[in-house]
Amino acid sequence: MNNSNRVKLARTNLPSPSTQSLFLTIFSCLFSTTSSFSILPSLLKYRPHHHPSTTSTIIMSSSNTSPGDAAFSNKSNSNNIPTYDGDSSAKATDFANYFCAYSQLYHQKQMLTDHNRMAAYHSAICGNSDLFKDKIVMDVGTGSGILAVWAAQAGARRVYAVEYTDMARHARNVVEANGVGHIVTVIQVSLRWWRVYCFCCEKIERKCPCSIHHDQPQGAVEDIVLPESDIDELGLDPSTPQNVDIIISEWMGYFLLRESMLDSLVRARDKFLKPATGIMMPSHATMMIAPIVDEEERRVQHNEFAAAMEDWKEFATTTQNVYGVDMSVLEKDFEREQREYYVLSSRWAELPVSCLLAPPCIVKELDMHVCTVEDARGVGLALGQDEGVGAPFEFHIDGRSNSDEGMMSGSTTVSGFAGWFTVDFKSRTDDIGKDSAPLVPNPTILSTGPEMGYTHWGQQVFHLPAAVPVLADQTTSITGTLEMMRTKESARLYNVRYRLTVSRRKSGSENVGSVLMKGEPMELVYQIP
Repeated sequence: MNNSNRVKLARTNLPSPSTQSLFLTIFSCLFSTTSSFSILPSLLKYRPHHHPSTTSTIIMSSSNTSPGDAAFSNKSNSNNIPTYDGDSSAKATDFANYFCAYSQLYHQKQMLTDHNRMAAYHSAICGNSDLFKDKIVMDVGTGSGILAVWAAQAGARRVYAVEYTDMARHARNVVEANGVGHIVTVIQVSLRWWRVYCFCCEKIERKCPCSIHHDQPQGAVEDIVLPESDIDELGLDPSTPQNVDIIISEWMGYFLLRESMLDSLVRARDKFLKPATGIMMPSHATMMIAPIVDEEERRVQHNEFAAAMEDWKEFATTTQNVYGVDMSVLEKDFEREQREYYVLSSRWAELPVSCLLAPPCIVKELDMHVCTVEDARGVGLALGQDEGVGAPFEFHIDGRSNSDEGMMSGSTTVSGFAGWFTVDFKSRTDDIGKDSAPLVPNPTILSTGPEMGYTHWGQQVFHLPAAVPVLADQTTSITGTLEMMRTKESARLYNVRYRLTVSRRKSGSENVGSVLMKGEPMELVYQIP
């Protein structure tokens, strides 16, 4: 397959200049008077798009966590995201590692210029104005406030725009500038005060003489309470918080689940949405993978890994010869780090459709009206466990015949897998709401697959350590399972485990005896940075 026109793979999971974004974030967090957290641990641990991964047959464990690291773990003691039940240290780290970037207009602009994203949400909201008319709406993670503005323009009676970061200040400005301040209420609230590191006092304090750095409200949707004044004004039921008709949210991360915002969305739904008649937008989500040919980029990764190891050997030799210190004892650990980074990390990509070697296989489907926090933990896992039987996949790739006139050679290669997702904005299909909830008159779908061109989510590419040849007149079959689980260090980051077997048979032969080759089972674990 000709792959010369392939769009170049990004070397990071941010399709924009990650260094610029990093320093914008650091600058803001260091000097903002409204960011209440300690950024020091995050800065000390920062490595661009690299995170530790779990133990596997391919990746050695990198969880040699020191007591200092444990104090700033990006998860709670119950392995939930810190905003739900984390202590002050976990919440501070979560803010530094995750939320802080979303308080930057630079980051918001990146999402707002994703026109596939924008068009889908605009169609779902403004294209269904009859559904939104006179409704109580909640926008979870409002960011710049644009979805809340659209909901108000579509006729909502009240919109609660919930935002964790100081982007709430900008959202209020956008709401007022667009004349919907009487409809949209921007909520940024907390039930807890955090202990934070004060750069002026050089210590961790709740209060100190320069208290402008402290006691600023930062909260999560799990914590909020709707304004009491709205109970009478809007005729809300005071006996329950479940007064919201529609929840809108742009919660999706890379390969859908990364960032774990789904946890907060599920808890907001359970707390605020009317159970039988409420509508979630998006309403459904689907994760899928497909085999791809992407040899140029796969080889680049392996060449960069080889170059890093050659550079290490030169460094070790120089250190021994010039300074008299033997560093070879560290080579094994360095090799593990570099292999995880270059070979066993997924990469953001904007793939053309021509890279796909077979139709995609669905590995997870979510109904946003009934899915649970357990569903958000990953893919193919046993209940309450970090592993399971996995989600099955099966691909059959036919090599074209060399004898066919006018056709290119049938030989190609499987370079790895690409993963992406779709979300639907449609009527309820669950047993509780399908007969009682209002219909969505104009359904919409948002895909992040190769057929859509650019989205800021792109696709996550998992390159194989060695390419699998696809030969003319033969069918190459790849069968196996996929598991996706949260990392030990962070409840917002994920690893993906592939267990797979490759076989070949003569094209058109269906019986077992026609198998020409069957490889040994493989197990590969990738980190999604």
